[in-house]
Amino acid sequence: MKLRIFVTLKSGVLDPQGKAVHKALDGLGFGGVNDVRIGKLIELDVADSTDDAAIDEMCRKLLANTVIENYRVERA
Repeated sequence: MKLRIFVTLKSGVLDPQGKAVHKALDGLGFGGVNDVRIGKLIELDVADSTDDAAIDEMCRKLLANTVIENYRVERA
């Protein structure tokens, strides 16, 4: 089974990478961009028998820092 895990910063957490990209876009003349947030996409290929609890545990223990990040799992 293929999974996509989207990891994003929680609202209110500063995003220096996003700010740098926003500034660069503005410098390149793309003035219509209001905000930029940078995240991660992690693709996993797991056994079909892998249950939701195990996937959630993978995310909480390693793939996302749940203090400052949210994650969302999609099955491809």
